[in-house]
Amino acid sequence: MRKIVLLGMLMLALCTTALAQDVTPEPGFVPTEFEWTCPEGFAGKTLNIYNWSTYVAPDTISNFQAACGVEITYDIYGSGDELLSRLRQGNPGYDIVVPPDQSIELMVLEGLIEPLDLSLIPNFANLSPELIDRSFDPGNQYSIPYQWGTIGIGYDRNKVGKDIVSWNDVWDYAGPVAWLEDKRPMMGVALIMLGYDPNSTDEAQIEEAKNYLIEKGANVVSIAGDDGQEQLIRGDVDITVEFMGDVFQVISQCEEDSACEKDIQYVLPEEGANIWIDNLTIPVGAEDIELAHAFIDYILDPNVGASISNYTAFASPNQAAIDGGLIDEVLLTSPAIYPPAESMTNLFSIAPNLDFEFLYSDAWDEVKISLGG
Repeated sequence: MRKIVLLGMLMLALCTTALAQDVTPEPGFVPTEFEWTCPEGFAGKTLNIYNWSTYVAPDTISNFQAACGVEITYDIYGSGDELLSRLRQGNPGYDIVVPPDQSIELMVLEGLIEPLDLSLIPNFANLSPELIDRSFDPGNQYSIPYQWGTIGIGYDRNKVGKDIVSWNDVWDYAGPVAWLEDKRPMMGVALIMLGYDPNSTDEAQIEEAKNYLIEKGANVVSIAGDDGQEQLIRGDVDITVEFMGDVFQVISQCEEDSACEKDIQYVLPEEGANIWIDNLTIPVGAEDIELAHAFIDYILDPNVGASISNYTAFASPNQAAIDGGLIDEVLLTSPAIYPPAESMTNLFSIAPNLDFEFLYSDAWDEVKISLGG
């Protein structure tokens, strides 16, 4: 069973075109029990969701369909930039999108997401106080925390031959490496390695960070659009920069496969890494805003929220789920998933500055072109 295997490993390891995601429950998956009741009047409707891959439990979608008597179309994207690009072309009818914190302010400014009616989301009260009313969306007028976590290093220790502790271990590795297709976290790493603020607005520093990544990217064979973990488990790369939960999911996958000879690990490098919050939002042009609000409230049910975090190994923003003992204890006590206070000091959040985002975009495009990505 996926969850049990994942916990065991944790104890050991302390396109513009949308694609449909397979969310079929795995054999042995324990169905989620929840008490949430769907408001009346939605039967026969369709909810259209655009989300990251590997980001729901196997029954998250089917349970909502059954509770409300609706159908769901579920499409996936590989990066925040891909999401922004799609919505800027015009929303084709999505009711829910899940952007990272660094995109919210920009999406509000560009008129891409709708204001929320928190009176339709009573389960908002279940969220951790530390994760609401953030600077990118004061009062949660437009966004609701969905999952949070870190971007660090996934690697096959059998191939690498040692523990990775530093970003320099990644730059200096002689084998194939994948970086994440996410400009601000990658540029932020370069800036901290150069001794600068990861949110620098100094044009010369951003230029220096660009050149640093180009210099350190000789071993990069892929700029991965949220599938670096799959490249790692296939053996296409030995190291990947990736979201923590995605790496823990392939740790579980490898443990389930008796033929897998990999020793996949996840680490937050000692110099620091990115911490992020992904958010549920309703895009302008949504076909059913009320049904979208109902889905957000459903996700914030403690049991539903816990089932997602327990399955995906991302951190839950749902304090009611945590306080109710619904988050698996090994996940909750893992410093890789819920970093302790001393580790948090080395983690940086992205603070978008709309006047300088074009500098980061141009710099990252130059990095990718230089590396052949």
